[in-house]
Amino acid sequence: MEAIEAHRAFIARRRATRPSEEYRTPTNEELDEFLGHFQRRKLSIGTCSRAFGTPCIHEHACIRCPMLRPDPAQRPRLIEIRDYLTDRIVEAEREGRLGEIEGLKVSLAAADAKLAQLNAQSARVQRAIDLGMPSFRDIAARSTEP
Repeated sequence: MEAIEAHRAFIARRRATRPSEEYRTPTNEELDEFLGHFQRRKLSIGTCSRAFGTPCIHEHACIRCPMLRPDPAQRPRLIEIRDYLTDRIVEAEREGRLGEIEGLKVSLAAADAKLAQLNAQSARVQRAIDLGMPSFRDIAARSTEP
């Protein structure tokens, strides 16, 4: 309870130092822009988690972006992208397009990293430990006497 009260006091102090117009009710246009932000973050292989109002610094090369959170259901598509990049690297090497190879390798490493991220996420879910729920019998069997 003390921690909650301390946090509430902190928020009250912070709000007192900020301009009051920041706490006004947003207009419909502002609310639509804010909600639209989340719709524009949905991508074919996951969701972009960059902050509201920030531009994409990776020029929408999403496979390379650390802010992309891949959707586990899109694993087959991500594998397809990785395989395609591998084929393009082989083709670029065969054709002598050295400038293209470097960029493709960066994208390939990013695709591998996204797959590793999905693997780690899946492993965490599988390693979940059931702490169990005590039965009434376990609780009732305890004595309050010393």
